Amino acid sequence: MDQIDAQLLSILQRDGRMTISDLSKKLALSRPSVSERLQRLQERGVIQRFSATVSPKALGRDTQLFIQVSELKRKPEEFEDFIEQNEDVLECHRVTGPVSYFIKAAVSGMDGLRMLVDELIPYGNVNTSIILKSPVENRMITPVQKPAP
Repeated sequence: MDQIDAQLLSILQRDGRMTISDLSKKLALSRPSVSERLQRLQERGVIQRFSATVSPKALGRDTQLFIQVSELKRKPEEFEDFIEQNEDVLECHRVTGPVSYFIKAAVSGMDGLRMLVDELIPYGNVNTSIILKSPVENRMITPVQKPAP
């Protein structure tokens, strides 16, 4: 990955809808060259997908939280099947340490929170933390800079 690829990734993370034509102008490259770079980054798995960032609050999910699930009472596969089907869950990560899973969820107020916790209790110990503020959210990812020899 060269500096132009890094610039391309930075631009797309700010505006994933930018056209090939606009990208070529910003990068001072031909449209075919930009298209080839995009294709190569997708094939290598650097760009996983293009998507829209949607506001949970604008869709009625005004309470976001992190949930820790520990001391699982059921098989991980059974728990993960439940989590995959639950639309309140935005992210779920199986982790090492005393906590088995970290979950990020967005619910509709305290009633939504209560219902989600009630659904999770049969799977293990549940600990919730409501998100008050997110000073860093969806930070752009850039290539690791290798130290000069």
